[in-house]
Amino acid sequence: MSRASLDKKPHEVAAMFDAIAGRYDLANDVLSLGQARRWRTATLHAVDGEPGERVLDLAAGTGTSSEVFADAGLDVVPCDFSFGMLRVGKARRPDLGFTAGDATKLPFADASFDAVTISFGLRNVVDTAAALAEMRRVTKPGGRLVVCEFSRPTWAPFRTVYTEYLMRALPGVARIVTRKPDAYVYLAESIRAWPDQRALGAVIRAAGWTDVRFRNLSGGIVALHRARALD
Repeated sequence: MSRASLDKKPHEVAAMFDAIAGRYDLANDVLSLGQARRWRTATLHAVDGEPGERVLDLAAGTGTSSEVFADAGLDVVPCDFSFGMLRVGKARRPDLGFTAGDATKLPFADASFDAVTISFGLRNVVDTAAALAEMRRVTKPGGRLVVCEFSRPTWAPFRTVYTEYLMRALPGVARIVTRKPDAYVYLAESIRAWPDQRALGAVIRAAGWTDVRFRNLSGGIVALHRARALD
């Protein structure tokens, strides 16, 4: 599946994230009503890593998604295409090996990682299929993939309320927290355009991953997709 990221070029998406990097983590906590931390913990458990294993954390931003892995004793490599995010993250956690990289052309050798994870970033990649194939390339045979991404609430009445929140409340709150409402209009629209749980599972499977499963979090607002690289 190839997406045009809602008509934004890769450098435009990167610039958008550069602009909100300084207050991105605060905005996430506010806009998720505190659920973002719970989602990060669920992602850690889904990876199910052993101390010393090497984990690639894509779309790591400022590294908040990577911290839980580092604190659990895993060798985590935070990777992102936004230099602004990486600078903020490195200033806060200089012990982590922040790396600049394009998800469709990763700067890592084949079979470099025991697990690859990407949280709330896959939908912002221009070519989803190419990114998933690259993740497969850098993962060891039998290694794991965990995708934590916004999805489709399972209860129809709540889905309607959630959609209204995305398109109306989210940009307004973002204006107060980050003073960059346009970026969050884009992010809300990207969530609405994203495939549901089963459709994303099919995309992951088509990219060469096996044993693809998903688990809903927060009533389907977020879904954790897990898969394995073929032996």
